[in-house]
Amino acid sequence: MNLTELGAYVRSRRRRVQPSDVGLAAGPRRRVPGLRRDEVALLAGASADYYIEIERGGAQPSEQMLAALARALRLTSDERDHLYHLAGRPLPPPGGSAAHLHPAMFDLLQRLAGTPAFVCTDLHVMLVQNHLADALFGPIVPATGPEASFIHQWFTGDPRVRGLYPVEDHEHHSRTLVADLRAAVARRSRRDPEASRLIGELEQRSEEFAELWAKREVAVKRSDRKRIRHASLGVLHVNCLNLISEDGRQRLLWFTPVSGTDTGEKLELLAVLGTQDLRAEV
Repeated sequence: MNLTELGAYVRSRRRRVQPSDVGLAAGPRRRVPGLRRDEVALLAGASADYYIEIERGGAQPSEQMLAALARALRLTSDERDHLYHLAGRPLPPPGGSAAHLHPAMFDLLQRLAGTPAFVCTDLHVMLVQNHLADALFGPIVPATGPEASFIHQWFTGDPRVRGLYPVEDHEHHSRTLVADLRAAVARRSRRDPEASRLIGELEQRSEEFAELWAKREVAVKRSDRKRIRHASLGVLHVNCLNLISEDGRQRLLWFTPVSGTDTGEKLELLAVLGTQDLRAEV
């Protein structure tokens, strides 16, 4: 661990990133190269004071904060690893919630401001989502291990997850999730610990999952049509589209309104309302 070097390293990476790289306006009075400290703090979801302490070498960031900084500063995988080493933190597993976000997917996500969108792993672990997805689905709940997977949350009966969809659609979602998971597991190493742990725990905890897994159905989830329940706006009819990374480990999902429904108007209203008084209801 070398927190002094960590601060210097983060500062050097900050100066390399241009405002336009992260969707920020440069402004006429910018007097520093790259990003300002408060801008990096905003992008990483940290307070400006805490970020300043990191640059001063006075704070040891958590693994979650390191992942957020790596994304905000557009670090490569090698640069991300160096960041973790300087902070004295273990490198996160390739597919976990702190996985290195595919830079191209992150850039594209930031350009999808007008539609709900998020990036997740092939095991359906949420990595990052935009403002509209936050308002529609609720904020990402920090979790580690199998519990970080949407599939785990779905089959263990998390009401926050199951409640997003009408009950009559649950059977369809369960079937497609398991078929997609089997395809993802086959792409990984046979002894991949993350996938093995997720499957083993779900087979023990969910009879529904165990029955579906035993059927050995395989289908990569590339697109779908969904009905999403929102406490304030009612049911939204959306097309769910997927962009899968070259290695299959990450995917970008975005949601567009189904033609002939009022979902387009509801998404416009959601953009105005944001997360005001909505998160606790979703």
